[in-house]
Amino acid sequence: MNVLLLVPPLLLPFAVHGLAGRALDRLHPVAALRALTLTATVLAGASVSALGALVLTGLLALPLFAPLGELVHPLHTPPNALVLPVAAVATGVLTVSAWTLLRSALRQIRAYRTARRQAESSPAAGDLCVVDSPHPDAYALPGRPHRIVVTTGMLRTLAPAEREVLLAHERAHNAGGHYRFLLAAELAAHCHPGLPRVRDAVQLAAERAADEAAAAAVGDRRLTAQAIARAALATRAAPSTRPDFASAATTGPVPQRVAALLATPAERPRSASWIALLLAACAVVSACAATTGVVVFHHEVEVAQGEVPR
Repeated sequence: MNVLLLVPPLLLPFAVHGLAGRALDRLHPVAALRALTLTATVLAGASVSALGALVLTGLLALPLFAPLGELVHPLHTPPNALVLPVAAVATGVLTVSAWTLLRSALRQIRAYRTARRQAESSPAAGDLCVVDSPHPDAYALPGRPHRIVVTTGMLRTLAPAEREVLLAHERAHNAGGHYRFLLAAELAAHCHPGLPRVRDAVQLAAERAADEAAAAAVGDRRLTAQAIARAALATRAAPSTRPDFASAATTGPVPQRVAALLATPAERPRSASWIALLLAACAVVSACAATTGVVVFHHEVEVAQGEVPR
């Protein structure tokens, strides 16, 4: 097995997190959200496949586990001095990834159930649920049906026009199904240490997309920026029980979002298409390398089992 085939899927995620920031600057927020989420998902799947192939290669190289593979010939692999340490590291990375993913999933499920119970027990008008709490908070809660959860503390903080901006922002999250992108990015972030920054970029892209939708709905970019800034200042020290995938107008680097709203919308630069192509190229190269590596590994196992000629 050529271990070098499994190297690109393990290295490319570190390169993509540098492209994520450029994608946010040059692509429309909705395009950046979709491109970054798809890229992160493909890179995560490719890296897990590559790590799994390395783990299996190391296991079959050990006399203790070789009989489990029903090998009648030696498995064609690099020397054990190289394979075994690499397989040990791959095992450690997969174990840590699985553990952190499990912890995150349990925490998110508990937070979602708490938020859902709170929303269902609060007064509702259409999709809007008003929670009686002095702590300012507002977020889009996915589910059946989707809800916009706002506390009385947040409503008292904002002026009527700013409340309209906030509600338009949260409704844009639910209308765009942004929680799906956030969940996919969160899952990918636990699969490779180079992908958490891409997850952060996906979160920012979702907020920027909702910002633009809110600004279009109310017809005032300055008012939108003002409402988001005031809501963020109000919630800075306030506790929130919402899950991470329940998008909120106060999420992410708010000063960067406010600056984007106050800036004059400009035509997307020509480099935008190159950024999208680079993201697609990274995803394709990673997926092809991982698939080829796994196929080659499977073929080598069949050869060692005597099922196919070398």
